[in-house]
Amino acid sequence: MKKLLAILLAVMMVAALAVPAMAAEANLTMGTGGEAGTYYAFGGVLGSYIGQNTDVSINVVSSGGSAANITGIVVDKTYDLATVQSDVMTYAYNGTNSFAEGGAMSDFRVLGGLYAETVQIVTCDPDITSVADLAGKSICVGDVGSGTYFNTVDILAAYDMTLDDVNPVYQSFGDSTESLKDGKIDAAVITAGAPTTAVVDLSTSNTVYLVSIDDEHMEKLLSDCPWYASYTIPAGTYNGFDEDAVTVTVKATLVCRADLDDDVAYEIVSTIFDNAEAITELHAKGAELSLEFATDGIAVPFAKGAAQYYAENGITVDTVD
Repeated sequence: MKKLLAILLAVMMVAALAVPAMAAEANLTMGTGGEAGTYYAFGGVLGSYIGQNTDVSINVVSSGGSAANITGIVVDKTYDLATVQSDVMTYAYNGTNSFAEGGAMSDFRVLGGLYAETVQIVTCDPDITSVADLAGKSICVGDVGSGTYFNTVDILAAYDMTLDDVNPVYQSFGDSTESLKDGKIDAAVITAGAPTTAVVDLSTSNTVYLVSIDDEHMEKLLSDCPWYASYTIPAGTYNGFDEDAVTVTVKATLVCRADLDDDVAYEIVSTIFDNAEAITELHAKGAELSLEFATDGIAVPFAKGAAQYYAENGITVDTVD
């Protein structure tokens, strides 16, 4: 009998030791962006893939974009995860630029950079060939508080312009391209991975033009706003678009609430970056997933669970206690 009890005890101890090795369990909500944007589409792919391959369930929802997502994590507590622009999250964490008046919202952490987001100035008017040509025009500048809104402000400033010099319209990507199609606005600023679903759809029925930032004003923009990088959108990105367009890019970044369980953070990050090839088969932006891109140039602390994964892969990132 004693021998049998000893065997049973040993089995129970092995089972107990196995529990920590099991996948972390969680039911999370992820804020993304408008339904016609890359945040929502790629976020849906990530959420679905993680949910199918781990015990972490992610409910992916559309939202107003970067600033709204950070508020949803830090203030409203409606989101556990979110996709945000790297520039906007840096403003929020430090309480600078557009967040100077309200103060820092630093109760969130980074899981990793995902892909490059291009600032696309889209029009169906062939006479609009420069940012300066936007003066006096009706321009969609994104949802209120979105990353696109802040990008628009920065680009206009490089041309010594403000929102007062245009007629700003506040819409999602899908609504803005519908407005372009119907002739209700003259141009729209769309910050998303190119090609962007909303612009692809527009290009099937209308001739699409992308407005470039010229060399002189690019130099000024990058000097004043070093969080941007110059980027060329190649000809052929959209139907009928037969010229390269020079613009700027920021980094689409996955963030989480500061108190997200370390094991859950590790599970999310490892699942994404260990399976980049499989994710690429589901969405083209998966091809941009890399550990270097995920960690390079990030000015906000990482979640400790994410940092553990990167450390296992030879990369050290900043965290906070």
